[in-house]
Amino acid sequence: MTMFGIIWGTMTVILLLAFGVGVQKSMSKNMHGMGDGIAIMWPGRTSIPFEGYGRERYMRFRAEDVELLRSEISEILYISPEYGRWGIPIRVGDKINYTYVSGQNTEYGEMRNQIPEPGGRWLNDLDMKDRKRVCFIGNKLKDLIFGEQTNAVGKYVFIGDNPFLVIGVLKKKIQSSSYSTQDENRVFIPYTTFESVFGHRYINNMVYKLNDPRDADLVRTKIYQVFGKKFKFDPKDTQALGIWDTTEMNKFIYYFTLGFKIFLGIIGAITLVVGGIGLANIMYVVVQERTTEIGIKRSIGAKRKHIMGQFIMEAFMIIGIGAAIGFGLAVILIKLISLLPIEDYVGHPELSLSVAFISISILSIIGFLAGYFPSRRAARLNVIDCLRY
Repeated sequence: MTMFGIIWGTMTVILLLAFGVGVQKSMSKNMHGMGDGIAIMWPGRTSIPFEGYGRERYMRFRAEDVELLRSEISEILYISPEYGRWGIPIRVGDKINYTYVSGQNTEYGEMRNQIPEPGGRWLNDLDMKDRKRVCFIGNKLKDLIFGEQTNAVGKYVFIGDNPFLVIGVLKKKIQSSSYSTQDENRVFIPYTTFESVFGHRYINNMVYKLNDPRDADLVRTKIYQVFGKKFKFDPKDTQALGIWDTTEMNKFIYYFTLGFKIFLGIIGAITLVVGGIGLANIMYVVVQERTTEIGIKRSIGAKRKHIMGQFIMEAFMIIGIGAAIGFGLAVILIKLISLLPIEDYVGHPELSLSVAFISISILSIIGFLAGYFPSRRAARLNVIDCLRY
């Protein structure tokens, strides 16, 4: 029963910590499906009078404003304008779907993780320059209008009344966040083509990524200064622009999962401590049963450290065997659970080096304490009393 307590406690600690690692990676993967370290900026309306201009003035961005930010703010690595329009019919034969069509530049694909399936590609500079009628479509939209078994690359699709050549299909990805609709349901075309086909003068938003995410606050301040100067609003007016910095979500995920793993680790450690208490009780019983043996050893010259070392070693052997069995069972369970289709929800449990180190550390501390106090009691027994026992 003592061995079972150690096995159960070890298995519990490893499984709970492994689930914590899996949840963290799943949340991070879901979040980064939209892009890693990007920020989305929308025009707002002023809330502070400035230089004779009243409040409640709406801001409007043009595509050339992207180049203004690129030239003024060196910390920006990538930046793209983004047009968007809802409810445009996408048609192939008699199959039709109404979805969101957006226009952006080539850097957008790098920022937003728009990875094409084999055989396709993302938009390039020549598509922008020549205003080509080409499109990159989401994988789910492709299945709806072309069929799951059909290769859409190289085929034409009507966007409104205009034929567009499909140059790429989005590779399936996990995406938990979005600011218009999921990428799997969208159509992406060159922003220059969007301007010529739909006649839009003002972009919906901008997407940018920094060289160093730690410069996010500095860049935010610079953006307000650059656009405040151009559009005549107070740089301190935070309502004039809306900026969603996804790196803030990374901080939330880190601290949330850290607390979650600590909570799971405490639960597992308590379970293991219960097994350690059982081991300590057994060791006290062993000391009592071997009192005469201890007296004989002490009478022929055994020192206290020898007696203590013997009992501590026995405690470590018991906990080592139990931990090895529990560790093996935990690994088997992790492999079996990984076969279940739960990755999109809570992720798969993962046995990392940190999990193994924490588990070994907890086991070592419990094994030492479970053996130390009984062994100390055994070493302090009076030799005469032991021989009379």
